[in-house]
Amino acid sequence: MFFSKLKHSFNISIAALLAAMFFSACENDLKKIQEISELEAIKPIERSSNVEITFSDSNKVKAVVEAPVMLSHTTDSPYREMPNGVKITFYENLKPVNVITANTGVLKEGKDVLVELHKNVVAKNEQGDIFKSEELIWSGKDKKIHSNQPVQILMKTGDIINGTSFVSNESFYPYTIEQSTGIFNVKEDAGLQ
Repeated sequence: MFFSKLKHSFNISIAALLAAMFFSACENDLKKIQEISELEAIKPIERSSNVEITFSDSNKVKAVVEAPVMLSHTTDSPYREMPNGVKITFYENLKPVNVITANTGVLKEGKDVLVELHKNVVAKNEQGDIFKSEELIWSGKDKKIHSNQPVQILMKTGDIINGTSFVSNESFYPYTIEQSTGIFNVKEDAGLQ
């Protein structure tokens, strides 16, 4: 009788162990399914090649965004990602006034058109000044371009200005730089009088 109870107890223990393994396996599978679903949710739903988007106001071209690849994401806040480079050309009176290029970019549309440019951002204004930073953000609503990252401006005159942040209009002139330092060329014949 003792062996019979022991055998019965052993069978219940094995059944309980198998049930625990089964339910823990289901729990892990459910976690994996949830993780995969979350990854699928952030994948782009559309991939476009050689994209050109024109922004206009009152039938006048204001900016053209070009990218070799654009990935459209539909999340609660839809956005378009440009992972393989981006170029933005700004216009005034149908004439290009400056060009910005970057390694990557993100375009967010809604109440405000917002373009975030990252990595090796280079802009050139109509005066010939070249702006370099790791980030520039364009707000279409405010018609402002800014960066909270260090910026360097190589002026057409050869002068160099460095700063900790940057704000400008869409034509990159005039601009404001915080905590600026620089290297300025001084002509010898510009002596004091």
